[in-house]
Amino acid sequence: MSLHIPPALQHRRYRLLWLGLLFSVAGSRMQFAALLWHIREISDQPIALGAMGLARVIPIIIFSLIGGAIADVFDRRKIMFITQAILIATASALAWLTWSDQIQLWHIYALTVCEAIASAFDLPARQSLTPNLLPARDLPNAFSLQSIAFTVGSIVGPALAGLFIGYLGQTSVYLTNAISYLGIVLALVMIGPVSQQHAERKGSAPVSWENIKEGIQFIFSRPIILSSMLLDFFATFFSAANALMPIFARDILGVGEIGYGWLLSAESVGSALTAVILSQIDEIRNQGKILLGAVISFGIWTITFGISRNYWLTFAALALMGASDTVSMVIRNTIRQLRTPDYIRGRMTSVTQIFFMGGPQLGEMEAGLVAQFFGAPFAVVTGGIGTILAVLGIAKKWPQLINYQGDEEPPLRDLP
Repeated sequence: MSLHIPPALQHRRYRLLWLGLLFSVAGSRMQFAALLWHIREISDQPIALGAMGLARVIPIIIFSLIGGAIADVFDRRKIMFITQAILIATASALAWLTWSDQIQLWHIYALTVCEAIASAFDLPARQSLTPNLLPARDLPNAFSLQSIAFTVGSIVGPALAGLFIGYLGQTSVYLTNAISYLGIVLALVMIGPVSQQHAERKGSAPVSWENIKEGIQFIFSRPIILSSMLLDFFATFFSAANALMPIFARDILGVGEIGYGWLLSAESVGSALTAVILSQIDEIRNQGKILLGAVISFGIWTITFGISRNYWLTFAALALMGASDTVSMVIRNTIRQLRTPDYIRGRMTSVTQIFFMGGPQLGEMEAGLVAQFFGAPFAVVTGGIGTILAVLGIAKKWPQLINYQGDEEPPLRDLP
């Protein structure tokens, strides 16, 4: 198989957004790794790490539906300018508090809440903007490339975080993240105005409950979208383990900051390699079966990670978890975006955001609680088992997901 330039990157505006995302994700993943290590230095209680999930999920639950409705009513590009400014401010605040030696746990949680609120508005706008930048035929390839951007950033970010923490200190990580958000800002400036279909305002307010309810009703009226969304939620809820990584690194595997950084990068190593392969595939057949198989594989490798006491076996299990998750993610995103009209994409994304971001964040809290009483390995192993059981239950409830091919005619005709 010869390599070629992916079709989505042949579109200038998408290429700019993709490059900006690459820099931004690297900085964000650096900061996430640094925050977990920072918390572990302040407190030795697993629940302190799990609380990060709670700090990240509550704003998503509260603001995500509003963020989706706003993305359908207002200019998505302008929304992203605002969210990037907030993210720059929160990262800068972390850098200053750490540099001035004032940082406390509550500072970390409070600024994480602010970051999560911005993300609740940013993700629906960004995901909904993507289909406006290129033709529908290139959309699956675009999401494969977004996976590459995320996974490459997630490899580089934690690995650099370990080096930065070890040699330059925590402050340098937070400052680097603040600078990385400028990649998205520059991309948005160069992209210029982007046309979109705006949702009809219902009532005098810019965003009304009627607008939000329409998005919820749309999801629940589409079994394929709903089942893929629930599959994502339960898999990430049961198998969320990144928050416990400092415990595995320091207390079980006996490695320091650099080894910890590479463990956090391991999932993304597998994801990046898989995403490159997927970007070279023009068409994926039998998408339903592949999706279910990928999530079962994710659960199996989660169990392996939980029982491993060898650094390289742990690294390999995490890499294979990332590979499985990437296959699942590409298919899920393609299903949702291709089967949703532009005027409601923001609200669709906001509903699914509650599940695909809420799942891992709630899962981190659940993992922290279980680890507090039964230990980190038990929390991870039982999570992997729960993932496999969730797949079997969803496949039984929605058998149409098993038979989904990926070439079914979209029921809506206003895709670009």
